[in-house]
Order: sequence, then C-alpha cells, then structure tokens
Amino acid sequence: MNDVQSLSHSKWKCKYHVVWIPKCRRKMLYGHLRKNLGEVFHELARQKESKVLEGHLQADHVHMLISIPPKYAVAQVIGYMKGKSAIHIARTYLGQKKNYVGMNFWARGYYVSTVGTDEEVVSTYIKDQEKEDFRVEQLSLFK
Repeated sequence: MNDVQSLSHSKWKCKYHVVWIPKCRRKMLYGHLRKNLGEVFHELARQKESKVLEGHLQADHVHMLISIPPKYAVAQVIGYMKGKSAIHIARTYLGQKKNYVGMNFWARGYYVSTVGTDEEVVSTYIKDQEKEDFRVEQLSLFK
C-alpha cells in the first residue's frame, strides 16, 4: 500500500468521493471555464495539503476523488474549494471586480462518501461519468 501518507505523528489514507452542483443546477461548466477549472481545483486542494486524484466536470456537476489529510475536516476543504473557485469564476469569467452579498455560483450543499477499499471502482465511475450521462441523454431524446 504505497498510497499511505504521513504527517508528523500519524499515517493516513483518507479518500473521499465528492459531488457538487452549480446553483439551481444550471449547465454552466463548459468551454474555457471547464478547461481552466480543473487546474483551479488542483491548486486549491494543494493549498489545503489535499490532492485531487480523479476529477470530472460535467455541464451541471463536479465529480471528484480527493485525498484529504485527517487534520482537515472534509467540510472545511470542500467549502474552501467551492468558495475560492466561485470567486475565481466571478472575477475571471463574469467580469466582477468585487464580491457582492448574495452572489453564489455553487449550490449550498454537496455529496460526500468515503472511498475505503473501493477506490478503483469509484475512480472508474468518475472516468466513465461523461459516457453514461451522454447515453442517458440520448435515451431521453427518443422518449
């Protein structure tokens, strides 16, 4: 098990499957935003000593397999990533100079699940998410 990491007084292997959506599940994650947001998430995770192991951006949601050290709460890291990425989106893509009260890009909540020994299954699921969403979309066109 090479992926066991360590802090000064502990060894750890804490991985989480996280999903969150834009406000009102708007289909906003495409084009230049989609390309650059992955880099932003990786950098924000590094700032919290975490690592994005697998990630996928759909038009209306974000899937992520992330490793978070036990000294940080999952809510703290995900809240930080959502908040800072929303500020980045507002300033870079929406032309906002300041943050105004009530401006939110991401919806309030998120889904999180511990990965445990099913890391390969979760990683494959995240990789295949785009194919599955495309298949479901195609099926709904024929109804």
